[in-house]
Amino acid sequence: MSELFRQHIEKIVPLTDQEFALVSSFFVKKKLKKHQFLVQAGELAPYDFWVEKGLLRAYLLEENGKEQILQFAMEDWWITDYQAHFSAQPATLNVDCLEDCQVLCISQEDKDRLCAQLQKFEHFFRKKSNAGYVALQKRILSLLTDQAHERYQQFLSLYPSIIQRVPKKYIASYLGVSRETLSRLSG
Repeated sequence: MSELFRQHIEKIVPLTDQEFALVSSFFVKKKLKKHQFLVQAGELAPYDFWVEKGLLRAYLLEENGKEQILQFAMEDWWITDYQAHFSAQPATLNVDCLEDCQVLCISQEDKDRLCAQLQKFEHFFRKKSNAGYVALQKRILSLLTDQAHERYQQFLSLYPSIIQRVPKKYIASYLGVSRETLSRLSG
């Protein structure tokens, strides 16, 4: 496994070389091409993915064909359809690659086995989940209370590198505004 992955983990829990080897044994590396799906609506989502390289998006495809982007994920981030992943139900979201990607995959079964063998990894996943809950709450509150220009400024502040890597129509979808509104905000 990559040194970047080890650094990611060690932001929360220190690992010995032996522990990192154990952790690595539970993950599978997967390479994907741009536009390839990690998760497709209607199918199961047995894996959680850590992004080693590339950029992905998680989105809902409405009946009218409109996409509602819930999340982007770039290097050092996690992504899947968590509702489907944790409940073993069919996914409601699609997760696809906006660039060629390399991800590390772990199933829920393997997460449980890893946590049973290495207690500190349960702490790691709990901290990552808590951070995700906080980020999601902030995003929902922003969508409910902030004006479009405020959401755009927050996006620029939080994710400056994504602006250069993502088509504006995807940023508009993430912010809950039209492409025309985004053009006015960014112009």
